[in-house]
Amino acid sequence: MNRLVLAIETSCDETAAAVYSSEKKILSNVLFSQTELHREYGGVIPELASRSHLEKINHIVERALIAANCTLQNIDVVAVTKKPGLPGSLLVGVSFAKGISWVYKKPIIGVDHLEGHIFSSFLEHEQPFPFLCLSASGGHTAVYLVHNFGNFTLLGSTRDDAAGEAFDKIAKLMGLGYPGGPIIEQMAVQAHLKDYFNYPRSTAQSLDFSFSGLKTAVFYDLIARGWYDVAKKEISPSMTLEEKQQVASSLLLCVNDIFVHKLKKALKLHPEVKAISFVGGVACNKFITKNISEFAYDHKLQFATPSPAYCTDNAAMIAFVGNYKADQGLFDDYALDIF
Repeated sequence: MNRLVLAIETSCDETAAAVYSSEKKILSNVLFSQTELHREYGGVIPELASRSHLEKINHIVERALIAANCTLQNIDVVAVTKKPGLPGSLLVGVSFAKGISWVYKKPIIGVDHLEGHIFSSFLEHEQPFPFLCLSASGGHTAVYLVHNFGNFTLLGSTRDDAAGEAFDKIAKLMGLGYPGGPIIEQMAVQAHLKDYFNYPRSTAQSLDFSFSGLKTAVFYDLIARGWYDVAKKEISPSMTLEEKQQVASSLLLCVNDIFVHKLKKALKLHPEVKAISFVGGVACNKFITKNISEFAYDHKLQFATPSPAYCTDNAAMIAFVGNYKADQGLFDDYALDIF
């Protein structure tokens, strides 16, 4: 029997809704990005994010239903991101989903945002179990051993800054704009993707990540080279565009090497894996994705990464997880909360 899942995602600064069919897969995937709203601040402002969700959520859900050619009466299950994320943003989505569930008597399922990312590659690709999943974005960086749908083990996560967060902060430090990831990649390409400054790679034996040290190393290097004015707390006018491109290129190669190093260690610990997936917003980075795919193929492993629309925060991945949780009978009641 075909099941229609309506999913809502409001964990950070994206207001998203999607309709997923257990038979036909993705019927719609609608998203409103708040990037322009937060650009002048160089990062997400939680209160502004939650207010924007309140303004947009009804419209976004309506658009998702129209695009899927269905109504709320046709929906069988409501899935919603319950954690992790900004509390105010999450509350908007969970409250809205509960309202739909209550009024239309539809079962509700709370979904972990990170679980959505872990299985986002399945929206377009089939993957064998078990596999290693590297998930990286502005809010998280982690590597998982994925045993089956809904069954995965965290092998290592960030102890401080996430990879995407490091890109954003260093881009802000150099006055490049927000979000930092796409800008860093573009400038790195212009610098011919070379490692000019050899920023430190973590030598930790664990599979945990740490990007705060890298951010600090870049900061002190900028000061030492006279490219950052500590008194004015801004990048020096003496720093040329070419030098900024070289910093971006060195940063990108450093993050890439850290990712590959951690995957290599994880693979040694778990030689039974059959595939590697790379998910989350940082997976939009073509250079890093290419290198991880080559690493997978060199080790005779299948590789998968979602299209950019499913790498960034989206509701389709929440709907996918909601669907297999419904298969497993994992429904929630109205005590569903944001933790």
